[in-house]
Amino acid sequence: MKGGYKYAITLVVVALALAAAYVLYHRYSVRPWTRDAQVRANIVGIAPRVYGPIVQIPIKDNQPVKKGDLLFEIDPATYRAAVENASAKLQQAAAQALQAQQNLAREEELYKTKVVDKQTYQNAQDEYDSARANEAAAKAQLETAQLNLRYTKVYAPVGGYLTNVKTSAGTYVNAGEELLALVDSSSFWVAAYFKETQISNVKPGDKVKVALMGHPRQPFDGVVESTGWAVFIQDGSTVKLIPQVAQTIDWVQLPQRFPVRIRISGEPPVPLRIGQTASVAVQSH
Repeated sequence: MKGGYKYAITLVVVALALAAAYVLYHRYSVRPWTRDAQVRANIVGIAPRVYGPIVQIPIKDNQPVKKGDLLFEIDPATYRAAVENASAKLQQAAAQALQAQQNLAREEELYKTKVVDKQTYQNAQDEYDSARANEAAAKAQLETAQLNLRYTKVYAPVGGYLTNVKTSAGTYVNAGEELLALVDSSSFWVAAYFKETQISNVKPGDKVKVALMGHPRQPFDGVVESTGWAVFIQDGSTVKLIPQVAQTIDWVQLPQRFPVRIRISGEPPVPLRIGQTASVAVQSH
């Protein structure tokens, strides 16, 4: 009797263990979660459109900025001179175009009265067309010079946080050379890496809970946006035109992890930084 009682207790314990294992496995499969996730955001590289020395840079490293804030200014002296020069050339071209127009009007009257021949009249037309083209070109040059003058002041294209600022006044910069990195504060999202055995249970629109490593008791909501369609495969990549395949242990086969993009819902309770480690759990389909 006593042995049967122990046997019954053992069966109950084993049954409970199996039931718990099944529940955990079912929950893991239907509502998967991962601790392999990171906070991401778009980084805007700030580069000037013109060249020259920086005369002022009123921002500091790790400073938050708003869209339209001045980041730095390039010496505008050369570009102001270019605007004045282009303006003078436009005035000269406009005067020449007016003169050609007046000359064409005279030649037209003389041609109508048979005083000049058709060739002379056509030459006057050609001179007027050429003068108008020169005026249009001078106008375009002035607009370009004015744009370049405006480009000497570089403003924040989006609101966010400056990072890794290593530029100071006096630095000579070239057009297209990235000087600053601006983290777009409106673009934060979470990249969660789920195993390929879980991907079939992670769908766009699924609600998730996100918890940052440094703030485990302040989780926030998110929504699955999409799942990545490819990861880099080292085996089979070519080395000197020959595929390289690493040796594997047949009885150990690790599943691949695919990135899942998570859109953050609402305002998170803690500040977000690129690279923060997070865990993500799917809540509902």
